[in-house]
Amino acid sequence: MSAALNPGSIGQGGGDPVSAGDLGSRLAFFKNLQAVTNKIHATANIDEIMLELSQDVCALFNADRLTVYSLSDDKASIISKVKTGLNSFRDLKLPIADQSIAGYVALAKIIINIRDVYDDAELRAINPDMHFLQEVDKRTGYRTKQMLVAPIIDIQTNDLLGVVQIINNKTGVPFSAVAEEGVKGLCETLAIAFNQRSKPAQTIKTKYDHLVLDAVVAAQEMELATRSARRKNIDVEEALIAEFQVKLTAIGAALAKFFGVPYEPYKPDRIKPLDLMKNLRREYVEQNLWLPVDETPEGIVILCMDPEQVKSSRIVNNIFARSKIAYRVTTNREFKQTVDQFFGGGGFTDDTNVGDLLSAMDEGEIEIESGDDISAAADNELVKLVNKVIIDAYQQGASDIHIEPGMGKDRVLIRLRKDGSLSKYIEIPASFRQAIVARIKIMCDLDISEKRRPQDGKIKFKKFGPLDIELRVATLPTAGSVEDVVMRILAAGEPIPMEKLGLLPHNLERLKGAVSKPYGLFFVCGPTGSGKTTTLHSVLKSLNTIGTKIWTAEDPVEITQKGLRQVQINKKAGLDFPVIMKAFLRADPDIIMVGEMRDAETTKIGIEASLTGHLVFATLHTNSAPESIVRLLDMGMDPFNFSDALLGILAQRLAKRLCKCKEAYTASAEEMQHFLAEYCEELASTETFKRDGKAAFDAVYQEWVKKYANDKGQFTLYRPKENGECDTCGGSGYKGRMGLHELMIGTDAVKKLVQEHSRVALLVAQALEDGMRTLKQDGMEKVLQGMTDMKQVRAVCIK
Repeated sequence: MSAALNPGSIGQGGGDPVSAGDLGSRLAFFKNLQAVTNKIHATANIDEIMLELSQDVCALFNADRLTVYSLSDDKASIISKVKTGLNSFRDLKLPIADQSIAGYVALAKIIINIRDVYDDAELRAINPDMHFLQEVDKRTGYRTKQMLVAPIIDIQTNDLLGVVQIINNKTGVPFSAVAEEGVKGLCETLAIAFNQRSKPAQTIKTKYDHLVLDAVVAAQEMELATRSARRKNIDVEEALIAEFQVKLTAIGAALAKFFGVPYEPYKPDRIKPLDLMKNLRREYVEQNLWLPVDETPEGIVILCMDPEQVKSSRIVNNIFARSKIAYRVTTNREFKQTVDQFFGGGGFTDDTNVGDLLSAMDEGEIEIESGDDISAAADNELVKLVNKVIIDAYQQGASDIHIEPGMGKDRVLIRLRKDGSLSKYIEIPASFRQAIVARIKIMCDLDISEKRRPQDGKIKFKKFGPLDIELRVATLPTAGSVEDVVMRILAAGEPIPMEKLGLLPHNLERLKGAVSKPYGLFFVCGPTGSGKTTTLHSVLKSLNTIGTKIWTAEDPVEITQKGLRQVQINKKAGLDFPVIMKAFLRADPDIIMVGEMRDAETTKIGIEASLTGHLVFATLHTNSAPESIVRLLDMGMDPFNFSDALLGILAQRLAKRLCKCKEAYTASAEEMQHFLAEYCEELASTETFKRDGKAAFDAVYQEWVKKYANDKGQFTLYRPKENGECDTCGGSGYKGRMGLHELMIGTDAVKKLVQEHSRVALLVAQALEDGMRTLKQDGMEKVLQGMTDMKQVRAVCIK
C-alpha cells in the first residue's frame, strides 16, 4: 500500500488512522514532536539541524534512519547533509526529477508514504518514471523497505527548501497516519528554521546597526534617522530618540554589542570619584570623551562613547599606569548627563568644578590645627568649594545639606536630602574637615573656637554667591572630636494659593470655613520639614487684605509676603516668642501667626489672644490632630479656655509623588476589597459604623465608585515604573512630594470632649464622625487619584 499526499490532506491515505484506544499514544507522539521542534529552534545553523537532530527525529518516528536534503544553490538538485546509513564521506546529491523518490517529492511538493520501495508496481502507481536507487543498499548491505518522504516548503512563497526522508519503521509496518501528520508539522518547523538560518549575515557597518538586527527599528527607519541627523546637524542617537522613540537602554545594548564592552547607564546617585578626577578638567573630558566613574575589583571603570578609540590612544593607561582598566560604553546623552553631574551643569555654573577645586588644594597637607582654622577657611579654593556645594544642592532641589566628618583619617561625607531621602554627594579628604566647618561658621557668624557645644546660625548666601537664598545652619559636636554641620536651604519664595496645597475638596472647603472666622485658634502640626510654614502662609495669603493687620513671629522668616509684618526671632537680643507675642497684643493686630508654640507661656498668650478677638495661627510638632489637643492640655492649658478658642487643627505629612512615567493597572476586586477594609479600619469606632457597619462600608465604596471608578466600576491605580528610563525621576519612579492632610474641626462635640480632658481615642472617633479623614485615609484617596502609591503613604503614616 502506498500513498501520494498533498501536504494539505494529511490523514486521507497511507497507514491506518489512529483509533480511539490509541489516543494516549497520539498525545505522547505530539508531545515528543514539540520537544524536537524546540530543539530545532535552539540550533544555530542548518548544518547543526541536519547533523545533530537525526537521532531525535528517528526516535520520534520509531524509524531506523533519516535523511534530510537541502536545496542546492542552483536550485536544480537537493543535497543530503545527513550521513545516517552511509559509509561514504561525500554528500548525496539528487536531481529534482521523477526518477528518484526524494527527487520526485521535491518536484511534486507532495508527501508520499511507501510500504515497500522495492515494489515497482507501488512506485509506478505514484509516478511511472519513479524507481528506487538500490545502489546504496547493495553497497552497504542495508535493506530499505518503508519510506515516508515529505517536502520542506516555505509557507508564504510555496518555494521548495528541502526534503525529509524517514526510512524503515522498526515495527515492520508502514508509517501511520499519525506519522504523516507529524512529518508535516516537522517540515513546517524546518521551513521556518531553514529560512531564518539561511539568510546571509548582515554586515555591521555602524555602531547603531544592532538596533536593526535586534528589530528595535527597521532598516528603513535607521536610514531615515541617519538622513534626519545629517540634515539637522545632530547626532543619530538624538534622531532615533526624538523621531522613533528608541529608548536609551536599547541604544546602550546595541553599543555594547558593537564594541564588545558592557553598557553603563546614567546613575543619578553616582558618587563623584574625587581621587580619580582630581587631575581632570571638564574641557579635557568633553574633548577626549572619557571619564573615570568608579574603582571596582575589576579595575578603574572608564565611561566612554567609543571604547576602541580611547583604548588605541593609550592615554588612560598612561594616566592610571598601575591600575587595571574596565571600559564601559554609554550613550551620548548619558555621557553628557554624567559630565554635568560631576562638573555641574545648567543654572549658575562657572568654570570651576568640585574635582578642580579639590585638586587645586594641597591634599598632602597634614590635619589643620585649630590655630590655623581662620586662615585655612579663608583659602580661596576652599571658599569656592563650599559655595559650589551649596549651589549644586540648590540646583538639584535639595532641602538639606549634611556635612559628616569621619573619625581619624576617614573622609568627610557630604549628603543631600532630596524629596525626603538622603543621597551621597561627594567625599572630601579628611585634611579639610576642620577648615570646611570653620568656613561655614564664618559665613553664618558663629564662634569658630567653640567646638564642644551645638551652635545655630543663618547664612545669607547672596553675600557669598550668585543665589538669593538663606541657609539655616546647625553645628553639633560628634564622636572623634569632630563637628557635623546640617544646613537647611530656605529658598525665598511666594506663598502658594490654598487651592494648590493638594487638599482634597472635602478638606479644602472645611479649612476655608474654619479660617474665615473672625477670632479663634488654629494649629498646623507635623514633624520638621512637613510643610507647616508653607500651609500657614497659604492661609495667610487668602486673608491678607488691605483692611487686615497681620503680625507673624517666625524662626526663621522663610516666606515673605507684602502686607505682612514679619518679625524674626533673635534670642541673642532677647527676642523670643513670648516677648514678641506680648508686643503683638499692643500692636493692634487682627491676625497673629506664631512660628511654633514651644512652651506653655507662648501657648497661654496665644489662647488669651484668640479669646480677646484675634485670629491666631501656630504650628506644633505633634503626630496627629487629636494628639495635639492632649499635648496642649498636658502643658497646663485650661481646657475650657482652650476649647472655646479652638477652631481646628490640621496635621500634615509630605509623601513622595509618582513621576509622570508611572504605570497604570486595573486593580482586581480582591485588591480593592483589602484596600477598602484598610481604609475603613479607622472608621470602625464611629457611631455610624457601630450602628450598621455593612451599610457604612458599602456607602464608602459607592462614593469611591462615583468619584474614581470607570464606567465598568473598575479602579485604575498606578505604580512606579520598575527599572524605568526617565530623565525626570532618574529611574526612581518618584518626583517631588505632595501633602497628606488630617483636618480636625473644633465642633461642639469635640469641644465638649476637650473640656472633659477625654482620651485620644474618643477625640479621634468624634472627629471622624464629624468628617475628619486621617492622614492615612487622605493618602489612600490620593492613591485612588493616581498621585502616589500605598508604599509611600505607609512610609509617612504611623498607622
